[in-house]
Amino acid sequence: MLTVSVKWQKEVFPNVEIDTSQPPYVFKCQLYDLTGVPPERQKIMVKGGLLKDDSDWSTLGVKKGQKLMMMGTADEIVKAPEKGPVFMEDLPEEEQVVALGHSAGLFNLGNTCYMNSTVQCLHSVPELKSALVKYSQSGRSNDVDQSSHMLAVATSDLFDDLDKSVKPVAPMQFWMLLRKKYPQFGQLQNGSFMQQDAEECWTQLLFTLSQSLRTSNASENADTVKALFGIDIVSRTHCQESGEESSEAESVYSLKCHISQEVNHLHEGLKHGLKSELEKASPALGRSAIYLKESCINGLPRYLTIQFVRFFWKRESNQKAKILRKVDYPLELDIYDLCSEDLRKKLEAPRKKLRDEEGKKLGLKTSEKSSSSKDNDVKMTDAEGSTSNGSGESSSVATSQDGVTSDPDKDTHLTGVYDLVAVLTHKGRSADSGHYVAWVKQESGKWIEYDDDNPIPQREEDITKLSGGGDWHMAYICMYKARSISL
Repeated sequence: MLTVSVKWQKEVFPNVEIDTSQPPYVFKCQLYDLTGVPPERQKIMVKGGLLKDDSDWSTLGVKKGQKLMMMGTADEIVKAPEKGPVFMEDLPEEEQVVALGHSAGLFNLGNTCYMNSTVQCLHSVPELKSALVKYSQSGRSNDVDQSSHMLAVATSDLFDDLDKSVKPVAPMQFWMLLRKKYPQFGQLQNGSFMQQDAEECWTQLLFTLSQSLRTSNASENADTVKALFGIDIVSRTHCQESGEESSEAESVYSLKCHISQEVNHLHEGLKHGLKSELEKASPALGRSAIYLKESCINGLPRYLTIQFVRFFWKRESNQKAKILRKVDYPLELDIYDLCSEDLRKKLEAPRKKLRDEEGKKLGLKTSEKSSSSKDNDVKMTDAEGSTSNGSGESSSVATSQDGVTSDPDKDTHLTGVYDLVAVLTHKGRSADSGHYVAWVKQESGKWIEYDDDNPIPQREEDITKLSGGGDWHMAYICMYKARSISL
């Protein structure tokens, strides 16, 4: 083992050992540790020229105590970061939620998965969250009963807890007030709370929020819930036998997808749901007669809710039985052909603009064709000028006067095209048993399965596989968000 000194720039490194049984490259690695000069940049002067990586020490004549000269530039010294690494668990809880990319789960308080899944789906609507925050700060108006007011405030508080918490939230206050307002959700069986129908919970909660968030202020939206979820329906009832005919208009919070042997797709079920036969007394005939009721959409919502009519009352077992038939549903839904003639005319311009925007993104020429779609479900990406900023601090929601205008202040219009943002599924054979789960699309575009207190990331392509046909989770309620366009 030889010992030498090495001079580099103004520094001298004494007593550097050379293991002559190893190639010179190992010696250069030693010098790298001392000087920071990588081996490939080192130029070491020895007898006969520069020291090569694979030279034979025995031929170089290096002697003990000899001073070797080295030239070369050291690597830049990496500066220590001004701030050390911050671990996620050390962040404030609100920042952890942002880093996590989704909100918290909800503890099951005893067969409350129907309630948890409903809350998670509605929590994904930022405009509803904003309206609830505003309501909580303004206080109860005189025309809202105390139980409705308290449930609305509890909903706002629960939404806030979900946004700020990383750990699962226990919705004790909300559940207590929901049972106080609607005692059927507090039914007991053998000392335990019974499973309930998620669609009933969804409907009752929206009704309560509609009552609470309604305002008499003319400068604001009169009914936030109607503006977000309300679907204007016009119906024509006709008796072929007597020739009698009547029409009516109503507003509903959801469309029904009726399931029969002929229904394989959501769109087919919606068409079935807008047509029905009823038997009632005919003044002209003086007896009962069959009437055909045909309905169509005359005003579009910001969020389109669709219920799959999977349950029916089975007298033999005295319970709600389930239709397991597979019914496919799309990620993008176009309901243009379910609209009235008047509404279709109003949709022409927004749909053409949306198609042109999509065409520009694909590098295509703008189309001059009619906006009537050949396919029931048209794939279109979100258009610029979407009315939701996705932050929960969205602009005030305006009630559509013409069935198309989404926000008059921004001159944005609905197009009849919707994107799937939430699915509430049921697993089991009866509405009052089994298990409910929410599948919700996040602002990032990722999907999260909320199985009570356990949020699980899911792939988008797997969401449409929840279509039924067996005992696995199948869609019971779907919520779609409208695509809008600026004109």
